[in-house]
Amino acid sequence: MSTPPGVDAPDIPAPGDAAMVPDAVAPATGLTAGGWLTPDWADAWKRVDRAAFVPDRVWVPAPDGYHRLDRHDDPMRWRGLVHTDTALITQVENGTAAPQFSLHPTSSASMPRMVASMLAHLDVREEHRVLEIGTGVGITAALLATRLGDAAVVSVELDPAVAADARAALHRAGLRPRLIVGDGTRGSAEHAPYDRVLSTFSVQTIPPAWIAQTRPGGRIVTPWGSALYNGVLIALDVATDPDGSPRASGPVVGDAAFMWERGQGVRGGVMDTVREHDLGTPGTTTLDPRLLVDDRDAAFCTGLLVPGVRRSIGRPAGAARGGDGEFTLWLVDADTHSWVCVDHTPGADVFETATHGPRPILDEIEAALAWWIEHGRPERTRFGVTATPGTQTPWLDDPANTLPTTDKRPDTRP
Repeated sequence: MSTPPGVDAPDIPAPGDAAMVPDAVAPATGLTAGGWLTPDWADAWKRVDRAAFVPDRVWVPAPDGYHRLDRHDDPMRWRGLVHTDTALITQVENGTAAPQFSLHPTSSASMPRMVASMLAHLDVREEHRVLEIGTGVGITAALLATRLGDAAVVSVELDPAVAADARAALHRAGLRPRLIVGDGTRGSAEHAPYDRVLSTFSVQTIPPAWIAQTRPGGRIVTPWGSALYNGVLIALDVATDPDGSPRASGPVVGDAAFMWERGQGVRGGVMDTVREHDLGTPGTTTLDPRLLVDDRDAAFCTGLLVPGVRRSIGRPAGAARGGDGEFTLWLVDADTHSWVCVDHTPGADVFETATHGPRPILDEIEAALAWWIEHGRPERTRFGVTATPGTQTPWLDDPANTLPTTDKRPDTRP
């Protein structure tokens, strides 16, 4: 995809010249009191009004799907949500159908505390140049430009309509960072190198362009996860290996459940593969499926060790959420048309299973959980990853302590 040039403005205010916005001061104060907003970012947050960037129509998560909320229909509720620590869906597929439905979100205004946390881990300095991947509604670009100045910020957005709305909102706020429409996984080589790279969507694999376009000594902050677990936040420091090739390595620094990058996210329902191949071979396992339902650390580690496997949970009609009652855990690898289901029955030590396909998913899952238990059930913040333009290696506690692989996917190459 071509990337049209960004917009420059020669006559712009210097960083910090914008006046404080009354509607932004109270949320910023609340984030500071909650420990989310670091002192170096407090001033910028008080000058950026979230309401100036959130569109008039949003979707709010609800038990039965997403409820559409239009500003002109309920301005008080709209403004109340905008000025609270709430993530708001700003774009969905087929988003004009009805006010109440289950849809696929494609863009959002992130929860303010999450944005504050990501910016804190970015650890910017006043002289830094920053590449933001995923402009969205433009709030993070506004915060970066308010603190660092327009010339120090490049932001890439895949969706032209989303980018146009963000550009308009930024201009109304008197801000003109360089905005580019294009594939964020390619970064923006034209304006590289960068001291910091910040992604606002989850990836399973660190794009090589991000590593190549970051200066040695720079940092990449991005949501990260696996097909089984989305996700966590990682902070990767970039260095140069003795042979001159770039390398990024760093730990998990917290949780961050963001939308997937559109090219890396798996589309379609988990159960589509099961419906296509609905006859399974019965069996049993001592693996308690509650580990992958209720224990985030177990699910995270298993996702790293068993790539490409997604999950779905089925419960009897009227059953409450949670893993203590009856439920069925489905684990699916769509690429190999393989699946396994494990039925949880309260009080049981052995659980009934059914399996289908060439990939032995159950064997891999059992081996991964055994490794996790053997290593003391490590928390997800003890893990990290080292990435080069051609490799990605997860580790526990130290980059030298790389994770084993339980991946037994068959070779599906023609």
